[in-house]
Amino acid sequence: MDKILRGVMRYRNSCRTEMVEQFIHVRDNPVPTAVFFCCVDSRMLPTRFTQTNVGDMFIVRNAGNLIPHSALFRTDTISTEPATLELGCVLNSVRHIIVCGHSDCKAMNMLYDLRNAEASSLNNLRLSPMKAWLCRHGKSSLEKFGDFNEKGCEHPLTFLAETPMKRFVAYIDLKNRFSITDKLSQISCLQQVQNIASYTFLKKGLEDGSIRIHAMWFDIYTGDIFFFSRRHKHFVEINEETVDVLLQDVT
Repeated sequence: MDKILRGVMRYRNSCRTEMVEQFIHVRDNPVPTAVFFCCVDSRMLPTRFTQTNVGDMFIVRNAGNLIPHSALFRTDTISTEPATLELGCVLNSVRHIIVCGHSDCKAMNMLYDLRNAEASSLNNLRLSPMKAWLCRHGKSSLEKFGDFNEKGCEHPLTFLAETPMKRFVAYIDLKNRFSITDKLSQISCLQQVQNIASYTFLKKGLEDGSIRIHAMWFDIYTGDIFFFSRRHKHFVEINEETVDVLLQDVT
């Protein structure tokens, strides 16, 4: 708490005035451009690595950056993820939805271990909200990961996109740079695109192209950030050589 409270004091004595001015501007001219889903991992700082500011994004963080599929929606168990999608895209006309996974994700590491029947037993799930969350909302990612394991990285995976008739294919880590759980993390990130597209309140925007869904992935230990390019069919590092090409994917 010492670090946090002294941080508040540094904020008061340095950037407080500037931020208050930004808050006032956003109050009168709200123009958020994205709904950004990422993990709660303390190493993930999305406003820093995207260099966004006050009013730029709605940010939702949870364990594993998972978005429940609409088939799991029930009024007595509604979660914040679809509520934020409605708030951002329907009530505030946000055009871009971004799901951002990352390397060495503790949630993905646990999800990988939950392939074991004992680890995912009902008794264990009753004792662990984290495991229960991952089993319920990460199951489809594990199934996709099973396909990947069976076929190998040289064979693409297929995901549903913005509409039921639209699909995209993805090659996962063709250069074999990342660990097996990082591969699961990338697959899960793409699975969330499919989950988001399942919500009927987004249907019109997804069909007419006014709402777009994107996947990003952050390598914590190198600082490299990747964007999934549907044109190239894999995660592409965002850098000076690729950024303009990647922008063509989203315009």
